[in-house]
Amino acid sequence: MTVQTVTPKRRFRGKPRGRDLDPSLLEGLRDLLGDERKDATLRRRDLLIEHLHAIQDARGHLLLAELRALATYMNLPMAAVYETATFYAHFDVIHDDQLPPPAVTIRVCDSLACQLAGAEALKAQLAASMDIEQVRVLRAPCMGRCDTAPVAEVGHHHVLSATQARVASVIEEGHFHPEPVNWQRLDDYRGEGGLALLQACRAGDVTVDELMEAMQQANLRGLGGAGFPTFKKWYFVRQEAGPRYCAINADEGEPGTFKDRYYLERSPHQFLEGALVSAWAVDAEALYIYLRDEYPALHGVLREAIGEMEAAGLVAPGYIVLRRGAGAYICGEESAMIESLEGKPGKPRHRPPFVAQKGLFDRPTLVNNVETVYWIPLIWQRGAEAFSSQGRHGRVGLRSFSVSGRVKRPGVHLAPAGITLNELVEEYCGGMADGHRLVAYLPGGASGGILPASKADVPLDFDTLQEHGGFIGSAAVMVLSDQDDLRAVATNLLAFFADESCGQCTPCRVGTEKMLTLLEGDEWDAAILTRLSQVMMDASICGLGQAAPNPVLGLLKDFRGELAAQNVIIKG
Repeated sequence: MTVQTVTPKRRFRGKPRGRDLDPSLLEGLRDLLGDERKDATLRRRDLLIEHLHAIQDARGHLLLAELRALATYMNLPMAAVYETATFYAHFDVIHDDQLPPPAVTIRVCDSLACQLAGAEALKAQLAASMDIEQVRVLRAPCMGRCDTAPVAEVGHHHVLSATQARVASVIEEGHFHPEPVNWQRLDDYRGEGGLALLQACRAGDVTVDELMEAMQQANLRGLGGAGFPTFKKWYFVRQEAGPRYCAINADEGEPGTFKDRYYLERSPHQFLEGALVSAWAVDAEALYIYLRDEYPALHGVLREAIGEMEAAGLVAPGYIVLRRGAGAYICGEESAMIESLEGKPGKPRHRPPFVAQKGLFDRPTLVNNVETVYWIPLIWQRGAEAFSSQGRHGRVGLRSFSVSGRVKRPGVHLAPAGITLNELVEEYCGGMADGHRLVAYLPGGASGGILPASKADVPLDFDTLQEHGGFIGSAAVMVLSDQDDLRAVATNLLAFFADESCGQCTPCRVGTEKMLTLLEGDEWDAAILTRLSQVMMDASICGLGQAAPNPVLGLLKDFRGELAAQNVIIKG
């Protein structure tokens, strides 16, 4: 008998796996972003976050179906687009079964300075008084306006020293755009001698070695928090083979910090000159500026200032690339910022290699803080000694202190390095606010620890506070008084860290949440908190998890009596 073998026909799906793509959405993206079929550069991965911003700005949110279209537009996996869009707080991703958000969004800052000024009550008042179908009220982390707390943001307009009535007035007027900024224009800056250093560098009248020597003599250090000597950072990047890049970190998200905004709002061209000189010093292929999204007015300022320099022939069009953050404190960490510049979620990289070796687009990258480069033209113009001759108590240089909390004159105060908290408050801040007595202060923002009033005569500078359980970081000084609830302070800070953890490493992701839970109880187990702190400091990938326990350790060390008076029982 003959057996006939029958080969089954192969069956094919009639279409690829996944959801159908709506062609009209893809055409809509081409109208908004440009036609990627004619300009392939529009598909570059590093433009993903910029494209997400453009869609959100135009639509008010990000529909999941439009993210599918964007994945096709950029030839990226949908998973990559979705992961990036959902990583950042300022992107509203709307799933297919969800309704779009209301037309108006109010964000109330709940950072420590705003909490002290009544932000929690303000948020509750706004939520109770608004039509929830027309307006939504959300919490938000630090907006960099700590000197005018509490702060609310309506659309992209900041309401300073906010009250329910002021917010309601802004909504009634439909004033949702950034507030105007009175900044120094290019002609005025040049009239004061600005750009002389940049032109001298390009003309060969100043060498890189001469400039590095001046920065060393002035003792200019990284003023974003790490305090690494500027000339050494330039040297290390220059040792690596090109092409190289320069990136400026303008993502000052540390609660209590607003000095970079202060300087950018006043003299953006001085900042741009310092940034361009830094880029020149390392022979950078391009200069990237990563500006936090919480500063919408400054995006307009910098775009105009860069345009002025391009129009004047001072910089080639496109050499300076301005990029927006999207609401992620972790992107203040330099390698997380690099990841974000590349259009990815801002998760810190393991090191080595360092970004000076393999940074942006896997090339050597110089990363500097805004204030660091801001001082470069003045140091050269006035001489290194004019900068280095400043200082108190054996310290050298000047520091820009962002002061908030219980003082009469909060704000950015330029003072000698090494000044003490008592001196800073009395000489620059007009003293403590009426009716308040100094009890504690944070010398370096949320991550810089909490020190008692008994240590208010310790010099404020790099390397002076570590032995006392703190560090200066970005010099964000937050002043607390006898009227402040220390447990509420601790839970505010830990809630911030828990919310802002990128989630990449377990010690930080789980540790911040666990520590927050422990702090919310009426009884604190000092042994458990200390062990948890040690694990977080030893095993976290980056500074967020490593520094998050600092305020708790400070309270356990120096404030047991005050905590007991506020009904917190400490065991052990």
